[in-house]
Amino acid sequence: MLRRIFGPKRGAITVELRKIHNEELNDLYSSSNIIWGIKSRMRWAGHVARMGGKRGLYRVLVGKPGTK
Repeated sequence: MLRRIFGPKRGAITVELRKIHNEELNDLYSSSNIIWGIKSRMRWAGHVARMGGKRGLYRVLVGKPGTK
């Protein structure tokens, strides 16, 4: 679940997204930044929830995309 909360991370050398390793995840979880991460994700979900039924992202959030 923590991997989904924190999301992917960009590599230092390359710009590609990659999974967060267990050690990095442990460092993030043990720090106080986890509260900030959860709050920012919840704030984003609140914005999406207020978008309205015609927006694609909102339809994906509620689980009724209606198209492919």
